[in-house]
Amino acid sequence: MVKKNDTCEVPVEKLKWTPDSKQLPFKTTDDLDPQNEIIGQRRGVEAFRFGMGMIKQGYNIFVTGEPGLGRLSTVRRLLEEMTDNDQTPCDLCYVNNFKQPEAPIMLRFKPGEGERFKKDIQNFLDVIKREAPQLFESEEYINRKNQIAEAHEKKVMSFYKAIEDQVKDTGLVVVRMQMGPIQRPDVVPLVDGEPKRMIELEELVEHGRFPRDEFERLRDKRLELKEEIDQIVQELKTLQKEVGEKHEEVDRLMFMALAQDFMKPLRKKHEDDKVLQFLDSMLENMVEDLEAIKGLGGGAKQGPIPGLMLPGPSPQMVFHPYQVNLLVDNSETEGAPVIVESYPTYRNLFGSIERVMDRNGGWHTDYTKIKAGSFVKANGGYLVINLMDAIMEPGVWQTLKRALKTEEIEIETFDPYYFISATGLKPEPIKMEVKVVVLGSPYLYTLLKHYDEDVPKIFKVRADYESSMDITDESMRQVARFIRKEIDKNGLKPFDVGGVAAVMEEAVRWSGRQEKISTAFPAMADLLSEANFFAGRAGAEVVTGDHVKEAVQAKIYRANQVEERIQEMIDRGSLFVDTDGEVVGQVNGLAVYSLGDYMFGKPARITAVTALGKEGIINIEREADMSGPTHNKGMLILSGFLRSRFAQDKPLSLAASIAFEQSYGGIDGDSASSTELYALLSSLSGQPLRQYVAVTGSVNQYGEVQPIGGVNQKIEGFYLCCKNAGLTGKQGVMIPYPNVKDLMLREEVIEAVKAGKFHVWAVKNIDQGIEILTGIKAGERTKSGAYPKNTINRMVDDKLKGLADKLIAYGKDENDKKPARKKSAPKKKSAK
Repeated sequence: MVKKNDTCEVPVEKLKWTPDSKQLPFKTTDDLDPQNEIIGQRRGVEAFRFGMGMIKQGYNIFVTGEPGLGRLSTVRRLLEEMTDNDQTPCDLCYVNNFKQPEAPIMLRFKPGEGERFKKDIQNFLDVIKREAPQLFESEEYINRKNQIAEAHEKKVMSFYKAIEDQVKDTGLVVVRMQMGPIQRPDVVPLVDGEPKRMIELEELVEHGRFPRDEFERLRDKRLELKEEIDQIVQELKTLQKEVGEKHEEVDRLMFMALAQDFMKPLRKKHEDDKVLQFLDSMLENMVEDLEAIKGLGGGAKQGPIPGLMLPGPSPQMVFHPYQVNLLVDNSETEGAPVIVESYPTYRNLFGSIERVMDRNGGWHTDYTKIKAGSFVKANGGYLVINLMDAIMEPGVWQTLKRALKTEEIEIETFDPYYFISATGLKPEPIKMEVKVVVLGSPYLYTLLKHYDEDVPKIFKVRADYESSMDITDESMRQVARFIRKEIDKNGLKPFDVGGVAAVMEEAVRWSGRQEKISTAFPAMADLLSEANFFAGRAGAEVVTGDHVKEAVQAKIYRANQVEERIQEMIDRGSLFVDTDGEVVGQVNGLAVYSLGDYMFGKPARITAVTALGKEGIINIEREADMSGPTHNKGMLILSGFLRSRFAQDKPLSLAASIAFEQSYGGIDGDSASSTELYALLSSLSGQPLRQYVAVTGSVNQYGEVQPIGGVNQKIEGFYLCCKNAGLTGKQGVMIPYPNVKDLMLREEVIEAVKAGKFHVWAVKNIDQGIEILTGIKAGERTKSGAYPKNTINRMVDDKLKGLADKLIAYGKDENDKKPARKKSAPKKKSAK
């Protein structure tokens, strides 16, 4: 067994980082001021401020960093601090385009003016709805209509009088026959004081009751007057048309005078040229559709079927084309809007044009159905979205890129079946001035920038958030004040100095390095709340370090069912793991299992078998298609190490197979490459390896042991196996020397090391490791080129030399055993 004072053993004080009492000069968090500044993200904050200050196209901000760093809360806070509250963007309205209804017009108003304009238009329409029917029933209106009617009647009478003068004393008489909307004059014979039609008079002639010569005279006279009568009829039609036009002109003049009078205040309030043009076109359209407005005052009308009464037009239907669609209302907005869209679907981001079904089952829409999305509502301000959520939604990414490149957006409904359900509207595009902030992972940023040429054009600023920060007096003070802030925010109990220290220790463990502390403040806030729960359950007034540790252990217990089941299999012998004894070609490696929210380490037996041959090192996992590329690389490095150290004066001739025993899933990573090398050296040298020492670490071709990940979990996993099997004082874990600064072990393991029941060794190279595992010196090559006797390297070198000699001898024997082949006589060529 390696002595405790061996230089490779890690001192107890280096097994864990603990804050100095001088760095936490307070009794409880009540003695601290809350932290109001952003902690640990100097790089990201400076980049964000730069992006906010750049008022130029394309300088949108791509915030990268791992989830759980509080990116969204930090972005919100920065936007609140940096937003200009003096510049509130305009209100946006869509109104009807009476000349081209499929292309609604966009109107811009000062903040709050859009809502007032909408109300002013509605008030104007209400006045028209109330006053227009009264106008068309007024005495002035009726007098004007009567004057036109009387003048028309006089002209008609003068026409009839002229005809009557011509037929006077001719035996004919003028009658009026109703022909549709007008009365048509006609000339018929007058017999016995009564007008008779010509067909009736002809019947009287045939019966001898009327003289034929008189009939013929009347017939000829009537034909003479017929042409004049037809001309008069045509003049009557023209006169009737003129009368109708005069009636319409009166209606238009009187309505226009009324409407313009009521619209004067509206024109004074809104003097923008585009608004005035809309008001003018609105009045022109009302005049053209005046019959519908006149019908508002009447009741039900006779329908096409006798007895069927049809209701008059509804005010909603008549005045619907004049409504104002207030798309964006900033009346209650102070400064530039900041919108965080947590559900970035196409509709929520860019709006839509809704459709409604009419009575006949058909779909229709108009400008009032245009709805704004968050992107439009954020115009003049800032929009924050999670980019991965946006990319997963159909149509969102392409539309977002197009809008940021062109700085305008045209609202439409995203519909993959547009060819059968088109809305038919093309609203006027909206000029956009919005800065977009997207949140995404570094991998997503790299992927998009590589494959999408538009990303560097529209996201020119990257704000990269860090997962940890350096441990300094200032950073510790900031974390302590952050704890005070969360206590005040969530109404938690105060934490004493031990509780704060325990929280910091756990945050350092999350970072994976002793000189760093994690910036995963949302997770830290959760830990504070959980520790507060256990303090409350214990009836404590102050949260202590014991409560924090209890919360940590409770979280582990909620997630470690798989770990316990694997440990049970080790304890009952289903999984072969020795924690005592020595075996040739067998060593305990350490593997890490990741379950998403929980990671733990467990030992795995690694074995190596060597024999005579030329195959080299055989990776059994690779041959079984169970090995990942990184694990394969580690195995190939072993061959490089053997060639570098033992094949400088002879060929490397061996067949070695290495395997993770009882491994039924895929294996990847090179953290076990040094472990595999120890098993291989043991098999070649014939020296047994100590099974009570577990090993982790990767190796390079020169035999240097390289750092790995999950070192704390691996040590704790093997400690648990030794604890259940019984601590002997010899057991321990051998780790790479660079990993010493990553150690943040649990208190139980540290206490066992203090008591001498468990050990942690840190090695820099394979020679140090093999000495710990075998108790025999590794040996260094002398000037003569040989290794000292009774060293591991000498034993391995002699073994490889013997294998090479046997292989050469075996080849010679095989050649000697082969019978000599007789030379056949040359065949004679036949002459042709």
